[in-house]
Amino acid sequence: MVRPGDEFRVECREWTDAQIGNNDSANDVRDVDLSVAHVLSGPIGVDGAEPGDLLVVDILDLGPVPQQVGGAPGQGWGYTGVFAKANGGGFLTDYFPDAYKAIWDFHGQVATSRHLPGVRYTGITHPGLFGTAPSADLLATWNRREQALIDTDPQRVPPLGLPPLAENVISGTASGEVAQRIAAEGARTVPARENGGNHDIKNFTRGARVFYPVHVKDAKLSGGDLHFSQGDGEITFCGAIEMGGFIDFHVDLIKGGMEKYGVTTNPIFMPGNVEPRYSEFLSFIGISVDPDTDTNYYLDATVAYRRACLNAVEYLKKWGYTGEQAYLLLGSAPIEGRVSGIVDIPNACCSLYLPTAIFDFDVRPTMEGPVKKERGQCAVTS
Repeated sequence: MVRPGDEFRVECREWTDAQIGNNDSANDVRDVDLSVAHVLSGPIGVDGAEPGDLLVVDILDLGPVPQQVGGAPGQGWGYTGVFAKANGGGFLTDYFPDAYKAIWDFHGQVATSRHLPGVRYTGITHPGLFGTAPSADLLATWNRREQALIDTDPQRVPPLGLPPLAENVISGTASGEVAQRIAAEGARTVPARENGGNHDIKNFTRGARVFYPVHVKDAKLSGGDLHFSQGDGEITFCGAIEMGGFIDFHVDLIKGGMEKYGVTTNPIFMPGNVEPRYSEFLSFIGISVDPDTDTNYYLDATVAYRRACLNAVEYLKKWGYTGEQAYLLLGSAPIEGRVSGIVDIPNACCSLYLPTAIFDFDVRPTMEGPVKKERGQCAVTS
């Protein structure tokens, strides 16, 4: 329990509970047991919080495990993974259906990778996942609507959703009938929902303030899934630089804030004031057309952003990166993704902004053409 006005530190395990190792094989990403994820810290009760309030959460500081070097993500290193299609896949899973991995070493605020040579950048460190507890009614709503979506194509790979799973359920101090209910009804933590959850917003960093809706007594804040860096969209699914570490919070309450400010479905937040000063970008455009099938989609921003990502991958391949390396780079680097046009029928337009300064060579187009070099390979499966 904490009180409004308190400052406190939360320590977090890496989201898979350190199933991924600092090595040159992606077998651990391929074989990861997702029934134990996300491993979260909490819940933290806030004295006086009642349904209808807004919980004000300030991120004061966060980072990897302080002064530690070791075998768990966050102890001086982190990783980015591409999940195999059969295990959840990623945004480009139809183009990259296998598992891949890149290990990143931390140098203060900067990350480098032996699996992605020629790249170094300052991370926007942030938590991927924090939120308040749902009410019983809200939890039942999630389970009903997500199961209805799954039922439209129950054999789909990857699945349309993840219903409650009793295997390896994390039920804290609960026991007996309560623990059994948690196993049968508890929501998986993969998506963002009305309570907050897995937003994966890279600007949710030092200096950010989040206003969470309160659905139960004491609010019950929990979370984790810390990231050293991430691009907009976290497109490989395990696309951030994943790590364990710490996060320092300040909390307060706005009594009756949900009604006062019309925050009835999802949190609102003020972005953090700490981020890299990248001023020059290469921007890749995508529209809602699938050139592989010559199909036009109506104002579909997902199709458009996927095409912008694929266009960036093809460009980076001209400099010697493999497609898998380029994919891992776009998931972890501080790229900016934007919905640039959503009204000009029939094509939505999305754009991906790639900072040029993260490369140790000039990545801009010139009359001389790209200089293609041998740039190794990321970790692959055996």
